[in-house]
This record gives sequence, structure tokens and C-alpha cells, in this order.
Amino acid sequence: MPLIEVNVIKDVFSPEQKRRIITRLTDAMVEIEGENMRPVTWCVVREVASGDWGIAGNPLTTEDVRALAAGVPAGV
Repeated sequence: MPLIEVNVIKDVFSPEQKRRIITRLTDAMVEIEGENMRPVTWCVVREVASGDWGIAGNPLTTEDVRALAAGVPAGV
């Protein structure tokens, strides 16, 4: 039974986007393992509080991720 765990910063992804993450990652695993594994493939999306995730020693916030998604370079 595969378990796919995805960690994201809270309030970055909408419920619809999280649903798509779950659906597409499950589809990817089934493509590799075979359709019979779909009923036992688990996918969990965990949200980490804004500022509780760090990269290179710096906390990353919801606003930072939204800026990166919009194409604004980090630290600007």
C-alpha cells in the first residue's frame, strides 16, 4: 500500500488545488504500479503553518510562496 505525503505551506493551495494534487499523484502511482493498486493508494496533503518551514536558514511564509508563484524573485 503506497502512501504519498505532500507537505505544503498553509493557505497557499485552494481546496480544489489540493484535490487535484491528490488525484494526479494517485494517477501517477497507478501508472507505475497498475490499476489494481488505486484502491489502496493513500495520499495525504499536510499543511505547515506559515513561517514554520525554512529554506537556507530562513523561514518561508505564505506570502513568500505566493510571490514566488507570481514570478517575484526571492528576497525582493
